[in-house]
Amino acid sequence: MRLSRYFMPILKENPKEAEIVSHRLMLRAGMIRQQSQGIYSWLPLGKRVLDKVNAIIRDEQNRAGAIELSMPTLQSAELWQESGRYDAYGKEMLRIKDRQDRPMLYGPTNEEMVTDIFRSSVKSYKDLPLNLYHIQLKFRDEIRPRFGTMRSREFMMKDAYSFDLTREGAEHSYNKMFAAYLRTFDRLGLRAIPMRADTGPIGGKLSHEFIILADTGESEVFCHKDFVDFDIPGEHTDFDSVEGLQAIFDKWTSLYAATSEMHDEAAFNAVPEGDRLSARGIEVGHIFYFGTKYSEPMGAKVQGPDGKEHFVHMGSYGIGPTRLVPAIIEASHDDNGIIWPASVAPFDVVVINMKAGDQACDDTCELIYAALTKAGKDVLYDDTDDRAGTKFATADLIGVPVQIIAGPRAVANGEVEVKDRKTGARETMTIEAAINRFVA
Repeated sequence: MRLSRYFMPILKENPKEAEIVSHRLMLRAGMIRQQSQGIYSWLPLGKRVLDKVNAIIRDEQNRAGAIELSMPTLQSAELWQESGRYDAYGKEMLRIKDRQDRPMLYGPTNEEMVTDIFRSSVKSYKDLPLNLYHIQLKFRDEIRPRFGTMRSREFMMKDAYSFDLTREGAEHSYNKMFAAYLRTFDRLGLRAIPMRADTGPIGGKLSHEFIILADTGESEVFCHKDFVDFDIPGEHTDFDSVEGLQAIFDKWTSLYAATSEMHDEAAFNAVPEGDRLSARGIEVGHIFYFGTKYSEPMGAKVQGPDGKEHFVHMGSYGIGPTRLVPAIIEASHDDNGIIWPASVAPFDVVVINMKAGDQACDDTCELIYAALTKAGKDVLYDDTDDRAGTKFATADLIGVPVQIIAGPRAVANGEVEVKDRKTGARETMTIEAAINRFVA
């Protein structure tokens, strides 16, 4: 992608409305634009990051055996009335009517709809276990949307829903998502700690929030410091192994960890003083087991091996991609801008032409750009005629992991400079060596 032809509206000044680092940097880097209170457009740079976040989420959901579908954003109020949640949910639900005066709502979550899909199609225990998920825009009319897309009214959610014949089966499904979430956040460059949490309006009997520690977190959290060094489940984790997944769950719940709503001061004080960690946290995922809370009122049941009908046991599992992007920035930035983990960076490399119009610089940058693009790398080529300081500031602001800098003096010697955005380390090397480093 040539920067001269790209849409990336950079802001030089800090926006006054931005209260936290991620909101400020997302606006300055041209990732998002506010359309109304708590509602944002994702501009091309932001969309590239969001798509890469979603790809990792999707990959780990598929690995754990979940199956993707797509459900509509608008839902019939009848399903929510059937479950008993329509009146109980509160003002966060946006209620509307269609032209036939039928009550509708802009879905804040999909337990009712997916239960309706399940009950219309699945009749036998032989079709279980089943886990269905989608990635979709949702709406909750937050009383105080703030911090950009960290807490917005319209947001993207990956929500998965598991169906099992028994509680034991449901707990195994819960453990699958538990392990998948640990892997997902690790691949996004985050250390997420699962903490006992309140089930909230979704309800249920078992719930964990996945929290990353950050000074700008919305709530206080309490945990044992050893969580920071726990090993993440590996790529070859067997998601069919009941014992293996239970061992992962047991390990990651063996030490104290709780959100402020579930905090037990006495239990926390029982942790050795040097091992206590009290900090601010950002929720990046939330999982629930809620048994037959929805299946009973909505008649979602299957025939069991005993020939009798049983209400299925359910769980739901949410990750907010539009919340994850600012969370990653909160965890990875410096005074100059964003520092993206390579897995979600909008581009792998930015090639900076220090003197656009100079034949040697132009030819060198075109050569590098073509070679890296052909090798499958996402490359941003800064071919603008901006001043050097502006080019460097832009590259640092948008956080691309590697900068390849081609200036007249270096190019005359057959060399370029390669800068690591995270460490700031610079290395001069031949043009061929620079290409081979990222093509090999």
